[in-house]
Amino acid sequence: MKYITGGVCAAKGFKAAGIHCGIRKNKTKKDLALITSDVPATAAAVYTQNLVKGAPLLVTKNHLSDNKASAVICNSGNANTCNADGIEKAETMCCLTASAIGINSNDVLVASTGVIGQVLDITPIKNGMSALVNDLSYNNSTNAAQAIMTTDTVEKEVAVEFEIDGKVCRLGGIAKGSGMIHPNMATMLVFISTDVAISAQMLQKALSTDVQGSFNMLSVDGDTSTNDMAIVLANGLAENSEITSDDENFKIFMKALNSVTVKLCKILAGDGEGCTKLIECTVSGASSLDIAKTAAKSVICSSLVKAAMFGSDANWGRVLCALGYAGCDIDVTLIDVSFKSSAGVVDVCKNGSGIDFSEEIAKKVLLEKEIEILVNLNSGEFCATAWGCDLTYDYVKINGDYRT
Repeated sequence: MKYITGGVCAAKGFKAAGIHCGIRKNKTKKDLALITSDVPATAAAVYTQNLVKGAPLLVTKNHLSDNKASAVICNSGNANTCNADGIEKAETMCCLTASAIGINSNDVLVASTGVIGQVLDITPIKNGMSALVNDLSYNNSTNAAQAIMTTDTVEKEVAVEFEIDGKVCRLGGIAKGSGMIHPNMATMLVFISTDVAISAQMLQKALSTDVQGSFNMLSVDGDTSTNDMAIVLANGLAENSEITSDDENFKIFMKALNSVTVKLCKILAGDGEGCTKLIECTVSGASSLDIAKTAAKSVICSSLVKAAMFGSDANWGRVLCALGYAGCDIDVTLIDVSFKSSAGVVDVCKNGSGIDFSEEIAKKVLLEKEIEILVNLNSGEFCATAWGCDLTYDYVKINGDYRT
């Protein structure tokens, strides 16, 4: 297993494109992306559990009823959510794409991201379709990654290479997400492609299982978006024996998928709106996996912990506070807490009580861009990790006038 370049185009038979078509006023920002497979692909997806769902999500879910897809079209700048004509516009996007590349519209999946409640003008998409298709390339993952960005400051793409049955296989993806991130399904928008041959049932199992320890352990601001979805396309061009059961090959595939999703989680958290730091909380010594997950996420979701990390303040009491209201069966008298970064490690709490530590060293540790909060519950053998970011003045500035 090794990380490689190529993003969503790393796997055989996948092309991508990204252009500015005119949805966004800023002409320097791309706003329309397309991902295609040379052959029909097996597909799986997970979606937001927000009761308010974007029209593109509903259309995609319908198109995936046969677990097959050949293309994904996605625009940024407008979420196409809470609009009376949303379904019609999402279906039109699929039809325009299908016509342009010569496939059935039911084999096109659609996604949108941006402002909620504003009618989507289909004209720029229609007019830009020719340029979008002309931009398709086996080396164009970055263009697509840029075209799905909203308040993101960096494109997000990851890929890995591995072997199954002696065949070289690849899996890679792109993602967008900076704010409104607190998933309860998958996350923001994530598009993953692989050339592995795998059945629809096992692909869905892989994705649904993986997100429980990856994207569902990520939070930037506690808001679950209306358009969140993660899609995986598997076209089988690696020519491995099709994975149809929970065997050793499936485990290899799961490891590859998790390598990409966890890496994307870290990039997403590190690019949270207005943030300056990536925060990773690992809870060990839990009596169950559920307790470990719940406790870790409670810490990275705490506004007070996030604010303390922004100020490089070793206020470990806020960590204990977050653990205390997590709703878990935790013995608070056994908890140990440490802060860690590339600058070192500082122990700040032992058995639920404060211990002497150097504020100077702690400050140095917390001034780094990536911070680990290490919590040991000393009550069992289970462990979980969650990802988040600090809370800064800029988060309020960005969201105070996001629509206008």
